[in-house]
Amino acid sequence: MDYNEGNEIIPKAVLGFFLMKGKYMLDSFDKGWFVLQTYSGYENKVKENLLQRAQTYKMLDNILRVEIPTQTVNIEKNGQTKEVEENRFPGYVLVEMVMTDEAWFVVRNTPNVTGFVGSHGNRSKPTPLLEEEIRSILLSMGQTIDVFDTNIKEGDVVQIIDGAFMGQEGRVVEIENNKVKLTLNMFGSETIAEVELYQIAELQ
Repeated sequence: MDYNEGNEIIPKAVLGFFLMKGKYMLDSFDKGWFVLQTYSGYENKVKENLLQRAQTYKMLDNILRVEIPTQTVNIEKNGQTKEVEENRFPGYVLVEMVMTDEAWFVVRNTPNVTGFVGSHGNRSKPTPLLEEEIRSILLSMGQTIDVFDTNIKEGDVVQIIDGAFMGQEGRVVEIENNKVKLTLNMFGSETIAEVELYQIAELQ
């Protein structure tokens, strides 16, 4: 079943990527990352308008960053392969903000924005992304991990949330350049595995 945000239908697959069960990492007035739904093809215009509105309405302390997740794909044309960058989630834009009433109003009423993912109507505030979700997205875009207040360190037991070892638990033995070496218990013996930092999460 798809999710209805106002008059727009959010595909279940997209909603599932952005929303997870469990404890959310931020309270209403803390800084967090939120997902905006836009008209497809207007993502860049929304980013431009939103940054301009943040300045006009003196909201730069509340509307902090706007990102459009992209990915590089190979396209074959006339026998040649060309790399192009395309939107990873057409019709969606990420915004880092402090969810005050004023900031919520400015963002929600930006031209070509149709709503927040995770808002249940009746002027309710949306739910922020979990830390591991936004970490995964930004790292895949080449952003550095120092935008996060991550507590993962050597010796911690963590869960792998993405990749070939997804679902397994391991102990961190080394963290370097967003790469993590873990010891996993597989088939009764310890095995060393290397994953990206965004592929692990602290155990709750």
